[in-house]
Amino acid sequence: MTSYHKPSNGTLQELKDMANKLRIHSVTSTAASNSGHPTSCASMAELMSVLFFHTMRYSVKEPRAANADRFILSKGHAAPILYAAWAEAGLFDTSELLNLRKIDNDLEGHPTPRLNFIDVATGSLGQGLSVAAGMAYVGKYYDKSSYKTYCLIGDGESAEGSIWEALSFAGIKKLNNLCAIFDINRLGQSEPTAFQHQMDVYKARLESYGFNALVVDGHDVEALCKAFHEVLVSDKPTAILAKTYKGRGFPGIEDLDDWHGKPLGAKSEEVITALEARIKNNGPHTLKIQKPVDDAPEVDISNVTLSRPPSYEIGQKVATRAAYGTALSKIAESCPRVIALDGDTKNSTFSNAMLKTDKDRYIECFIAEQNLVGVSIGVACRDRAVVFCSTFAAFFTRAFDQLRMGAISQTNINCVGSHAGISIGEDGPSQMALEDIAMFRAIPTATVFYPSDAVSTERAIELAANTKGICFVRTSRPATSVVYPNDKKFAVGKANIILQSADDVALVIGAGITLEEARKAAEILAQKGSPVRIMDPFTIKPLDEDAVREHAKQCGGRIVVVEDHYPEGGLGDAVKSAVSGERDIVVKHLAVRAVPRSGKCDELLEMFGINAASIVQAVEEVMLV
Repeated sequence: MTSYHKPSNGTLQELKDMANKLRIHSVTSTAASNSGHPTSCASMAELMSVLFFHTMRYSVKEPRAANADRFILSKGHAAPILYAAWAEAGLFDTSELLNLRKIDNDLEGHPTPRLNFIDVATGSLGQGLSVAAGMAYVGKYYDKSSYKTYCLIGDGESAEGSIWEALSFAGIKKLNNLCAIFDINRLGQSEPTAFQHQMDVYKARLESYGFNALVVDGHDVEALCKAFHEVLVSDKPTAILAKTYKGRGFPGIEDLDDWHGKPLGAKSEEVITALEARIKNNGPHTLKIQKPVDDAPEVDISNVTLSRPPSYEIGQKVATRAAYGTALSKIAESCPRVIALDGDTKNSTFSNAMLKTDKDRYIECFIAEQNLVGVSIGVACRDRAVVFCSTFAAFFTRAFDQLRMGAISQTNINCVGSHAGISIGEDGPSQMALEDIAMFRAIPTATVFYPSDAVSTERAIELAANTKGICFVRTSRPATSVVYPNDKKFAVGKANIILQSADDVALVIGAGITLEEARKAAEILAQKGSPVRIMDPFTIKPLDEDAVREHAKQCGGRIVVVEDHYPEGGLGDAVKSAVSGERDIVVKHLAVRAVPRSGKCDELLEMFGINAASIVQAVEEVMLV
């Protein structure tokens, strides 16, 4: 690796000039929209200048090139200066910056991948470093490429626990191709930050997490050039701890409170004049953008298939969580870019199947679910991997903000949540996912799979691997009976009827353990002369609404929905929405309607009214309507 060479005085001056040009763009663009965060931009101007015009290797013609360095702006409210950097690099004309935050323009208030130079959406603070760590992990261990990943973090957002989850992960995984840049400008939104300019505190903390932590004057471009060189030679992840000042270079504003998120208004002209006075060369810059090294492999993650079809017997008892492990192993055999991540639950979710297939394609994220999802998003970035991220379904609720931002980021990840519902038994309510379907249904880019047997689980995993957006596959702890033949075809948004006759008195819709209970109930009802039709929805989002309506009408307009989930937002609400515009259809909805408790599976199903006996009663009641 080459040793550090100080840039020429001319280059250093141009980097200083560029920093002030970026400040001016931040002032003018936020003034034009009368909205934004110019002071937050000003503190990081030298950081952006050195990164984009001296340190990073990237292509203006192809911003998301596989071999290019990555940059994540975790403090997304500073978007104007990021846009300004790309404009000065030549991606688009600087005049476009004046359209910041306008409804017909993609230069939004916080970055989103509507722009071709943005990998992930940021703005909900504390999430960028996890994504960057995922990207760096791929670069080091899978692509084995020379590209680096840089993440710029605000000191205010460093109070978020997810930042420290990511720092821990990066240190443990020895991601020496990752650079975490802390813009320590002392001021938060409403008051000074917890540690203000106590740089020794930041340094000690970062070093304890396994980082090479460098304290620098964040407004000294030569010091920054030297610090960023450390990323190229360090055997540890690097942290640049930049001491900066909010509103740097803004007369009467710099380092003063109560300017967060405010355009400068009447003070804009004075500030611009002061910044222009600092610029030595107002003409076109001669700074050269470094080209990336063409050493990232081509990746194909299309048409992922099971290496061999399901092989079960009808009636065989198999937990769908176990079938997930089998399917994960099979798709990993057929596609070398299938990656599994888990949060120390691999022997319960059965993601540990990947360890037998290829231990290097399993990423242990430990008990840190926000980071687990964030890293998953990073691993999936730029279509470098097919990602399966698993934990107990209940614990995905902790990472809902990461999932919400993942949708805005146009991410393609697959979340597999096991131990769903009260059917897990004695572990009790803290482990029982009873809100998970509602949560994932609320995500606009999500597809929600709820397979009921081993065959449908394997096919759900195969389909999820090829489905864009966020996929959620809900798996169960107890073993359920195989009901489908091994050659059964499945499709997203297509329900399956597993029992029917011409005389059915009601349509019973269940999934997972409640489909098992529905089949028991059907036997009892048949003996009573009241046959029912049973529907397995397979996907709850999208729900096969046409099938629900069609079969409901064939069963006298009577529907009984039974689900191992709270009543709000789950399968029942999806069904009721599907028939809300129909005449003469009544829905009886069985769900878990109170906070549950520990107990055996059968005891809990009975206590909360979602077992076979409860279904029989519900059908008999709905027949009277």
